[in-house]
Amino acid sequence: MTKLPDAEKLCEKLAAELRPLVGPKTAMVGLYTGGVWLAERLHKLLGMKAPLGLMDIAFYRDDYAARGLHHDPKRTTIPFDVNGAELLLVDDVLYSGRTVRAAMNELFDYGRPASITLVVLVDRGGRQLPICAQHIGANVDVPGGMRLRLKRIDDGALRLELEDAA
Repeated sequence: MTKLPDAEKLCEKLAAELRPLVGPKTAMVGLYTGGVWLAERLHKLLGMKAPLGLMDIAFYRDDYAARGLHHDPKRTTIPFDVNGAELLLVDDVLYSGRTVRAAMNELFDYGRPASITLVVLVDRGGRQLPICAQHIGANVDVPGGMRLRLKRIDDGALRLELEDAA
């Protein structure tokens, strides 16, 4: 069985890594669902001034026409001016790169940021697009047929879990 890293410790590691990068133009956007949980935690740990942005990329997925909506879509909320912002785009697990591509497409509908830095809790490999994170909590090998998920337990703590991909 694959030993998974402690999500809470990875979050603290990422916050320490990101702290020197946070300036007056820095803003953060978390991707639903796990990326929002991570972004909420990082936003607080970093004491960021700009309000936290929340994004659901469901309508921007490249397989939307084939899949439709398989979950309850959330509302994207970007409560700051994207133009000229130094964005920290936060997701829980980086896999194919398709979610990140969809997120960048949606972000550019809101304006033209100065930069986008990708922050992920875990990179599990398996990229289908040339996308890479600049800040990674950990790299994890995930067995075939399995999916890596970030869960938020009742006390608010974050935990990584493996589940069947089916």
